[in-house]
Amino acid sequence: MKVIGFNGSARKDGNTASLIRWVFNELEKEGIETELYQMGGKKIDGCIACYKCFKNKNKRCSVEKDIANACIEKMLGANAVILGSPVYFASVTPQIKALIDRAGMVSIANKGMLQRKVGASVVAARRGGAIHTFDSLNHFFLISQMVVPGSSYWNIGFGRQPGEVEQDEEAKGTMATLGRNMAWLLKKIV
Repeated sequence: MKVIGFNGSARKDGNTASLIRWVFNELEKEGIETELYQMGGKKIDGCIACYKCFKNKNKRCSVEKDIANACIEKMLGANAVILGSPVYFASVTPQIKALIDRAGMVSIANKGMLQRKVGASVVAARRGGAIHTFDSLNHFFLISQMVVPGSSYWNIGFGRQPGEVEQDEEAKGTMATLGRNMAWLLKKIV
């Protein structure tokens, strides 16, 4: 079993990456392989609504000039997907939004190719906007017919500067519970 986590932050190894790694810690304890994909510094554009994915039906976006297809391949090769984003003006980052739009459209065009995979979101917030960001990430999973496990609280951690989330003990517990629930669910459905 494998879980791919996408850090949608412009900052590599910042607060969002820490949240994902706390989930990974629990998954790895259960023998589940994990991979963190850092989107920071990599080019990804939004969907151009060309609808070629509906014509081609090859599980790829027709736009080949960025990382979208590499990310889609990683999703297809995993049993579960974690999307992580810091809050940008009460929403997701442009990078993770582009991934959601592109992968989501390709999935729908290919008869729900992500259906029944496990999906979970994590959000790093300075103060506000976390619930909207969390909902936006989860909407991708739900429209893609994926299975979303819960945790002991919303999958949110607080911190502004890199490393500040390390002080959020409640977030550590929430991510650990999420990781355990993901592992349990994966073992039931894979």
